[in-house]
Amino acid sequence: EIWNGRHAMFGWVVMCASAYAKGHGLIPNADQALDFKEWGTLATISGKNTITNERAIILIANAHAFFVGLAATISPLPFSDTLLLDKNHPMYEWQVERNSKLGGVMPNLGKMGVTPEAELANGRMAMMGIIACVAYSGIQGQSMIDTINEWVGGAYF
Repeated sequence: EIWNGRHAMFGWVVMCASAYAKGHGLIPNADQALDFKEWGTLATISGKNTITNERAIILIANAHAFFVGLAATISPLPFSDTLLLDKNHPMYEWQVERNSKLGGVMPNLGKMGVTPEAELANGRMAMMGIIACVAYSGIQGQSMIDTINEWVGGAYF
């Protein structure tokens, strides 16, 4: 759950940065379709239409975030999740104990600051926010970036 929450929080950062980039003209020729002769099948959707520069840049950013997460899973740090952490690592027991105390329906948020409980609660909110954004975007028939811009009152573009 912590791992998914971290990815959801990072996802919100990337989505908001993408909306900012779109709104401030930081994506060159955002609405221009990729050239099929130059990009080949990488530029197509369902074999017929080609994707725009904006969609290609967002796709690359998401692929980059996925591979960074994959690298963190393959070579975890002692303060990370114990998913692939070596059981012989000196901090393994500490991490298992730390993770066993978290959770529940509502984590204890009595302590202020950056705490494991706050990370868990923020991750849960980020995951629910992404679910709400996907659902709302699907119902409205608009992109998630347009939905995010609408939710912040048109602050991005």
